[in-house]
Amino acid sequence: MLPATLLAKKRDGQTLSDAEIHFLIDGFCSGKVADYQMAALAMAICINGMQPAEISALTGAMVRSGDKLPRCSDRPRVDKHSTGGLGDKVSLILAPLLATCDVDVPMISGRGLGLTGGTLDKLESIQGFRTQLSMEESTKILRKTGVFIIGAGPEIAPADQRLYALRDVTGTVESIALITASILSKKLAARLDALVMDVKVGAGGFMKTLDQARQLAQSLIRVGAQSDLPITAILSDMNQPLGAAIGNAIEVNEAVDVLQGIGPPEVRELTIQLAANALVACHDDLSRDDAVAKLTKHLDSGIAMERFEQMVIAQGGRPDFPRPIGSELMIECPVDGWVEKIDCELLGQIVIELGGGRQQKQDRIDPSVGLQVHCRVGQRVRRGTPILSLHCDKRQHDEYRGPLEKAVIISDQSVRSVPLIIEQLS
Repeated sequence: MLPATLLAKKRDGQTLSDAEIHFLIDGFCSGKVADYQMAALAMAICINGMQPAEISALTGAMVRSGDKLPRCSDRPRVDKHSTGGLGDKVSLILAPLLATCDVDVPMISGRGLGLTGGTLDKLESIQGFRTQLSMEESTKILRKTGVFIIGAGPEIAPADQRLYALRDVTGTVESIALITASILSKKLAARLDALVMDVKVGAGGFMKTLDQARQLAQSLIRVGAQSDLPITAILSDMNQPLGAAIGNAIEVNEAVDVLQGIGPPEVRELTIQLAANALVACHDDLSRDDAVAKLTKHLDSGIAMERFEQMVIAQGGRPDFPRPIGSELMIECPVDGWVEKIDCELLGQIVIELGGGRQQKQDRIDPSVGLQVHCRVGQRVRRGTPILSLHCDKRQHDEYRGPLEKAVIISDQSVRSVPLIIEQLS
């Protein structure tokens, strides 16, 4: 087989066989298929899509390009993945919470992409926290604490890491087929018994429409089933930030609040619902009501917070909370009314510009930069009450006061609140 022949075949909208897909991925990893050829394949997939069998073959080839995590206990192994959204700190809470329920949680996570913050970046705002561990180190931690949150090392799905770097610079990130294979190649390499997905829908997430979100969720569930990995998906609203905090250190602080039984109710609700899906998937004798009750108890009792601190220490971090954040600029509501819209894209862009996210891959993050949103869509607000707080270097306050004053739209008529959980799919 010649790579050029297979690329032309896919460019013409034809279906590639399992053998052809494995040939291309193996060749890409060995250097026999050049970067520009694989970039052309990604573009062809982005334009023409892939059949379900092709996506399964692509996922399998990516898994086969590296090693799998060893099993280190008889406990069920579960994980959660989010497509990313503004203020989404659920992973920081859910992973240690699930680990208190007699399951192992080997969470392989990522860094910020566009407006959406990365779990690894947030954790690295904790002094000393290590997100890059060898397979031996991570296995030892999993055996001891039942949970870790790390980045994918060179051993796990290296084909995905190389292909993702190409997708990022060639405008092919948004392909449902490539997203599915990218997510599941890492999750299958972790040898999971169940996976829960949080697919964000709206301006502050990656999938802007409900139709796109459904397509991605259904693709993940279908390929997971073909790979013997049960997957459930929650489609959750991302037309406003999740919780109040946006940033790195400030989101860690909010996650700690939820782990201590307080914090924004919407963050707590989504975390419990996702975690309950995971427990029910791997315990046939556990009802959903019992799963929710158990998870709620572990949050309120402080058991989940203790497990989070154990994980932080095991990964080299110092559990000193709250983490320091920048100087505060308060934005007050200009009129009486109801919150009609919160401009997620504007808020996310401001955090990035101030150093709370990356504009280029090599950019260093300032973990002290962040925002707090003191209102929700549909909420009644009064003139002079706080609606936003910016945390950054005080010298930058004046520059961002004007844009922030436009970030929350106030209506003089009542506005219906938006449900957090839109749909559940399995």
